[in-house]
Parts: sequence; structure tokens; C-alpha cells
Amino acid sequence: MDINKFKSVAVRKADYDKLKALCDAKFRSPASMIAKVLDGYLDGLAKREKLSKETFIKKLLNGKTK
Repeated sequence: MDINKFKSVAVRKADYDKLKALCDAKFRSPASMIAKVLDGYLDGLAKREKLSKETFIKKLLNGKTK
């Protein structure tokens, strides 16, 4: 596995169980579900800041958010 493309994170067992159940119901992998949830969350934050999602993400990655 390319460590520049993938990272591991630890989550509580109870949260993993919820994620796994949701993934099974929606026929997604956990990685795909996390990406979908994160994408939706970033959309909401960008709208609140009245920025495009791309601009908001650039600011976020550069540490220039509130």
C-alpha cells in the first residue's frame, strides 16, 4: 500500500460498528462512506463561509481558517 495515498485512523469500536452498519445498508466501503460524509461536511462549511468548496479546502489545508 502506498503510504503517501492512504493513512490509518483509530475510531471507537461503537463508532466503527455504526459506520459498518451504515456501509452495509448503503453498499459502500468504509473508506467511501467516510469520503462521502467528509465531502458533505466540507460543502456545508464552505457555504457557511460563502466560499467555493475548492477555495475553502485550500484555505483549510493552508491553516487559514477560523
